[in-house]
Amino acid sequence: MIKLDAMENPYQWPDDMIQGWLEQIRAVEMNRYPDTQAVALANRIRAAGLIPVGNSLVFGNGSDELIQVIMLTVGGHGRKVLVPVPSFVMYEMIARFTDTEFVGIPLRDDFSLDAEAMISAVREHNPAVVILAYPNNPSGNLFDREAIVELISECNGLVVIDEAYHIFSKASFIDDLDQYDNVVVLRTLSKMGLAGIRLGYMTARREWLTQFEKVRLPFNINVLTQLTVEFALQHYRVFQEQAERICRERTRVERIMSSLDQITPYPSDANFVLFRCGECDAEEVFQGLLQHQILIKNLHRPGTALQNCLRATVGKTHENEAFLNALSLLVTSDYSLQ
Repeated sequence: MIKLDAMENPYQWPDDMIQGWLEQIRAVEMNRYPDTQAVALANRIRAAGLIPVGNSLVFGNGSDELIQVIMLTVGGHGRKVLVPVPSFVMYEMIARFTDTEFVGIPLRDDFSLDAEAMISAVREHNPAVVILAYPNNPSGNLFDREAIVELISECNGLVVIDEAYHIFSKASFIDDLDQYDNVVVLRTLSKMGLAGIRLGYMTARREWLTQFEKVRLPFNINVLTQLTVEFALQHYRVFQEQAERICRERTRVERIMSSLDQITPYPSDANFVLFRCGECDAEEVFQGLLQHQILIKNLHRPGTALQNCLRATVGKTHENEAFLNALSLLVTSDYSLQ
């Protein structure tokens, strides 16, 4: 299978980088517990410029654990989380697991943020948490920044800005945290190219992080994860170059998909492209791609905003070409990939 379903970075590390990493792994004392505060890791993240130097961090096993930490801290019975939908499915799942009422506010037809509807919902529901994926998953777009700022000012509760795809979008609220007392920025290194390591982090005012630390399990980030990320971020430029390559491929993929009569791709600031099938059936297209040994994400749900929609991760050039060629064969008989 050509695997284009999980928004993974398709590029492995260079060989010399792998060798350097293996040398460091040999020195790990596996019989010792990890540093529960991951101080060296936090310092490396600051040194890589991923957060402002003075900011504190809370770490989790990917974004999922951190979303759970937030919900356990400020959610629960009688409280609400407000999310524009469709968005990352774990927001709703974790809300349910923590007995927090989930309130979904539909995005506009083009998947842009309906700011008026969101603000109206904030005033009506007074949510304990508002979560905004920036860029959004599964649509890939960045919500209007001014609308987000206005929403932050309207919220009495916490506003979580999930920047899982920040390395592709270059857009962030992380340098503006000192302006807000109710904003948390959430990130993961999975999309950057460390999906197998499962490391997420969040930063906010120290008062919030102190409360989150009461809920976070001790020793949740193991020694191999800490060492691996410390080493990887010494080579952060490698991941930046890979992200730049992915963005260039994304532009090419969007352009070619736009030339297909039956396909409507939505503009993306992430490492994937959401697209809607026209007269052709999304389920049939998905199954047809499987027959060509290409796996993408089937988001088709009849009667929802994602009806007839599929999502493809941007892979390596030859993987994208295989996907585009197969897609073109499935939706038209006379298209030739250029």
